Amino acid sequence: MSYYELRQAVREQLGQERRFEHVVRVARLAERLAMRHGQPAGKARLAGMLHDLARLFPADRLIAECEARCMAIDGFERRRPVVLHARLGAELARERFGVDDEAVLSAIRKHTLADAAMSPLDAIVYLADGLEPGRRFAERGELEALAFVDIDAAMIAVLTSTIAHQLARYETAPQTSAALAFYQRRSHERSLLSA
Repeated sequence: MSYYELRQAVREQLGQERRFEHVVRVARLAERLAMRHGQPAGKARLAGMLHDLARLFPADRLIAECEARCMAIDGFERRRPVVLHARLGAELARERFGVDDEAVLSAIRKHTLADAAMSPLDAIVYLADGLEPGRRFAERGELEALAFVDIDAAMIAVLTSTIAHQLARYETAPQTSAALAFYQRRSHERSLLSA
């Protein structure tokens, strides 16, 4: 499937122009970040295009479709079903678009909550989703610039901001806290090695 055909299929699947424009911006930013950091740009673009396939599903459908696929649902996900769109989206990418590349599927799965183990591609798609130009928050441009320089530092900054936002509204996802701990630990280990 060509990129043009993929765009058209995703547009039809999403059924909402605003969401489609978002995924296109995520795909473009993910591709640019991947090229900058020596990661496979095509995989980043594909994950970006497909990352929100289930984002517009209502909560009951997200839960039902995950349960139908025998996907475990933790307590946070039951309280905040919208986050299931990431893991369900990876399954839809496999089922509806024939994606079988585990790196792409992992990036789709982890684009919302992150995880304790993140590949560079996972981090790129996570950052692209949170920092694409359509997002409107004061630090967006600065964080995007940081992502082009240092993925790990950008992950720490974005995860810290995300956790603060989550805590102000409800609770922090365990996966997001684990991801922050992973990047903080790795940053500390790297600083010890360079000292």
